[in-house]
Amino acid sequence: MPWSNQTGGPWGSGPRGPWGSGPQSQGPKPPDLEEFLRRGQDRLRGLMPGNLGGRGFALIAVAALVLWGFSGFFRVEPDELGVVLRFGQFVREVPPGLNYHLPYPIETALTPQALRVNKIDIGFDLRRGSTMRDVPEEALMLTGDENIVDVDFSVLWKVKPNHVGDYLFNVQAPEGTVKAVGESAMREVIGHSNIQAILTGARQTIETAVQESMQKTLDDYGAGVLVQQVQLQKVDPPTQVIDAFRDVQAARSDLERAQNEAQTYANRVVPEARGRAAKIIQDAEAYREQTVAEAKGQASRFSQVYEQYKKAPDVTRQRIYLETMERVLGGTDKTIIDTGGQSGPGVVPYLPLQSLPRSGQQQQPTAGGNQ
Repeated sequence: MPWSNQTGGPWGSGPRGPWGSGPQSQGPKPPDLEEFLRRGQDRLRGLMPGNLGGRGFALIAVAALVLWGFSGFFRVEPDELGVVLRFGQFVREVPPGLNYHLPYPIETALTPQALRVNKIDIGFDLRRGSTMRDVPEEALMLTGDENIVDVDFSVLWKVKPNHVGDYLFNVQAPEGTVKAVGESAMREVIGHSNIQAILTGARQTIETAVQESMQKTLDDYGAGVLVQQVQLQKVDPPTQVIDAFRDVQAARSDLERAQNEAQTYANRVVPEARGRAAKIIQDAEAYREQTVAEAKGQASRFSQVYEQYKKAPDVTRQRIYLETMERVLGGTDKTIIDTGGQSGPGVVPYLPLQSLPRSGQQQQPTAGGNQ
């Protein structure tokens, strides 16, 4: 009996060979695609009213088209701006409110919060409950005079008007970029300043310089960001050296006070000395003018007398003699006695010559009433 006709054998039942399974019958065939589509159409016709026919497909297509068209409406919130992209490319900006764009996938819309003022804290982390935590890796900076200072500040920024496209597509992480640029600008400004100015009166100058530097850098990046304000929150020496720094500040204050006192004393003494010197110089000038004027007057008088003397020598000589005697004897006490010639003394013997009044004294009456 041939092997192919055996229903059984040493290898089991069925048409099996000595090396394993023999030829087996084929499995179920895959479904026919045309049959599958035909059955789907039959089921769809069963769900639709019988009187529509092919018109139903058109209505469904129109409804789908209308819904697709209405999907292009979108709303922009008051603190947002709409950005319309056509096939991924920036097309236009739209204001807050209800707006429309061509349905997806032709156009899409993005609504960034472009009108909101954002705040970034650098050097500290303000957590819930107003708990402030220092961030030393951001806050510690080196000054121009090689001192370390702890600087905490905040940056207020928003999207620059008419630059929403730059904000969305030119920078991958705008908030992180603003923070990195702010920290870099602050380190640059602090590195060119002395710690004394930083801790006292240069806060406004530092804020303005950092804001200008940040804006220039962000504009170079094309970030579409407007820096509105930079606010210094805290500027202190590091905690580890704050006591020593306060001692240094106290010593500097004492030095400045002593310098101010010395300058005040100098401002008071120097003008007084200059005034006295000017007075002495003016007195000397006046004395010189007086002496020169007197000398010129004497010379002019001598010249005039000499002219008169040439005209009338005797009269002038006599006048000069009388004026000279008047000038010499005018300020002395003198008594003139007339002897009366040869007839005898001209003075009564009892005349009290010693009691005669001297010049400038009131005459006293004598005992006999004679004067």
